[in-house]
Amino acid sequence: MFEIRNPSAPLNLGLSKHVALVLCLALFPIGVSGQSALEDVHVVPRAPVIGTVEPGATTYSTIRPAIRQSADLVLVPVSVTDPLGRLVTGLREDNFEVFENKKPQEIRHFSSEDAPVSLGIIVDASGSMKNKMERVREAVKQFCYIANPQDEFFMITFSDTPHLVHDFTDSADDLEGKLLFAFAKGRTALLDAIYMGIEKMREAKYSRKALLIVSDGGDNHSRYSETEVKSTVKESDVMIYAIGTFDRNLPTIEEVLGPELLSHIAEATGGRAFVLDNLIEMPDVARRIGVELRTQYVLGYHPTNPPHDGKWRKISVKLRLPKKLTSLQARAKQGYYASNE
Repeated sequence: MFEIRNPSAPLNLGLSKHVALVLCLALFPIGVSGQSALEDVHVVPRAPVIGTVEPGATTYSTIRPAIRQSADLVLVPVSVTDPLGRLVTGLREDNFEVFENKKPQEIRHFSSEDAPVSLGIIVDASGSMKNKMERVREAVKQFCYIANPQDEFFMITFSDTPHLVHDFTDSADDLEGKLLFAFAKGRTALLDAIYMGIEKMREAKYSRKALLIVSDGGDNHSRYSETEVKSTVKESDVMIYAIGTFDRNLPTIEEVLGPELLSHIAEATGGRAFVLDNLIEMPDVARRIGVELRTQYVLGYHPTNPPHDGKWRKISVKLRLPKKLTSLQARAKQGYYASNE
């Protein structure tokens, strides 16, 4: 029986004795403010423990070989949420269907383990962030606090131009230390910073890659155009998350367009953008993004179409679930460009 007793607590939806769906965290929907009880989230910081299960429940085993990238293997990280935006874990391979250009694909690899990720953190250090940097530092701390111990990180800050302030490292403390010396000044080269982040990811050692962007305004000082950056993002295999805090009282045209810009860039990759009305929420949202990265499913398939035509391939992921659970939603990247080689 499907019973919700506490919307903020983990649930056992009772699919079968072999599957338990655990809703491990309430996430903010885009553009909506709110708070939830983080003490209900049982995630051990910087350790590969994902969630909890009610007594007597079982979960699908995640002790499987890690997926390794091969020449024609397409990897698709997938997040599954309920109508309240809570993450769902415990699904099996046969609960998913993958389509490329509307043609079904055979899932050859499946993982729900907490595999390491290459992470880039991009922080807005423009003048309008002067009174927000302390909250940004706490958000970065929370994001790193929930990471896998094997994750690698780099950090870019940007104002008039982007700067790589720390190269790839496995020490989150190093990144947090760099932010202590970040002083807010100048304009906002957001698009240039995203482009630099995507280019830096070419050096990543893991097949799973993600960027976290923290900014309070739209772009007003970049060399690269929005079209160029969106194209670069689509050509990459990097998932993008963004946290935006915008001035609602006296917005500039860039701030008006900022949320839409971040949303379009993030959603194309299977990530999402969170637009906050209250700066206080930033650390909690950063932590929740970290948890989402740790609770994703990764589907792998070899395309049935010729793999080297250089064309855009549209991807869609559907869920195969009992009727009482059809309200669950899967979110994944929208597609990829096939190789020319």
